Amino acid sequence: MAKTGVFESDPSVMAKATELKKELQRLEKLCALKELKLTGKRSPSLKLLETLACPDEFRCPLSKELMADPVIVATGQTYDRPFIQKWLKAGNQTCPVTQQILSHTILTPNHLVRGMISQWCKSRGIELSDPVYQINEEGMTEADREHFLSLLEKMSLTLSEQKQSARELRLLTKRMPSFRALFGESLDAIPQLLNPLSESRPQNGIHPDLQEDVITTLLNLSIHESNKKLVAETPMVIPLLMEALRSGTIDTRTNAAAALFTLSALDSNKALIGKSGALKPLIDLLEEGHPLAMKDVASAIFTLCMINENKAKAVRDGAVRVILKKITDRMHVDELLAILAMLSSHQKAIEEMGELGAVPCLLSIIRESTCGRNKENCIAILHSICLNDRTKWKEMREEENAHRTISELAENGTSRAKRKACGILERLNRIVNIVHTS
Repeated sequence: MAKTGVFESDPSVMAKATELKKELQRLEKLCALKELKLTGKRSPSLKLLETLACPDEFRCPLSKELMADPVIVATGQTYDRPFIQKWLKAGNQTCPVTQQILSHTILTPNHLVRGMISQWCKSRGIELSDPVYQINEEGMTEADREHFLSLLEKMSLTLSEQKQSARELRLLTKRMPSFRALFGESLDAIPQLLNPLSESRPQNGIHPDLQEDVITTLLNLSIHESNKKLVAETPMVIPLLMEALRSGTIDTRTNAAAALFTLSALDSNKALIGKSGALKPLIDLLEEGHPLAMKDVASAIFTLCMINENKAKAVRDGAVRVILKKITDRMHVDELLAILAMLSSHQKAIEEMGELGAVPCLLSIIRESTCGRNKENCIAILHSICLNDRTKWKEMREEENAHRTISELAENGTSRAKRKACGILERLNRIVNIVHTS
């Protein structure tokens, strides 16, 4: 095993090593100066030495190197952009120097320090790259960031400027994930975006195109995984999405439903959206039945009803009645049966399904449909209804005698459908045996 610490234990060896190091640096500098005299050009070694000898205020506190793109963080400290970005991407939320929590993570160019560094480098023949062409990992340039901030500022100006900015933000957040991510860097960005919709004004005072562009931008932002919590928890967002569901153009209403669907991917957001009362306008829009909106609305209701507290709210707000009517009319049967099957675990929903004549409707779908999943959902709902209401067994027995619907499913359905169908058949046979015995 090699020994360590030999030089540290011998002061004379340490002194000699330090002296040799200094001599080497002196010779390196002399060679560089000699080259300068002969060629009139500065050598890389001289440039490196001068860079290493730059003023401390030009060094990044993180890299300890000359800054190429100095930026200011929320605390007022200056860092080189690539290194502070790396710090922030690692999940740090504090200023590395002061340890203060950053109120936002927007990086503002420090033009003063940049100019001083540029002048210092120029006087020594050191090249410094232009920050405009320094692109970060998401493909964002400094010019992009400044443009983004200017668009947000215009959302508080005249109507024409608001419309122009909202349209551009909509397009940018659709095309570029990096622009979606920018909204997550500041707590003020989303409120600035929503400013035209949240200002005090008559309801008919919101320009429909402006509302559509802002709501669609919210949808684009909510697609970005790390934005979902921030978007949903911004106080104005869900109320404005609910308002858009009620009063926007059909495109606005559809995109508002899609935004709620996307945000509800997080369980915490499901609860928040449910408590805000968003299920009622979603169910109202479902009842209207506009073809453009149906899938997004159904998807939003389905995802929100994955938690029990929202199932109760959906039933209270009339979901069972609306969904059964649409299924009876054979509208979006796949999506709506999935919601009904999910609601069938709620006692009040099952009671309501029985009262509203769900049994013959569901049996007819089993007979007609070629979709295994739809048949499975139908028989699962029927199983729950019949266990809850014994008066429905007569309808089931008549259906089985006339069409062998349930037996057919017990033989050829999905594994879950077979299990539910067999459960119903066993119960029917038991009832028949009891009647014969008595």
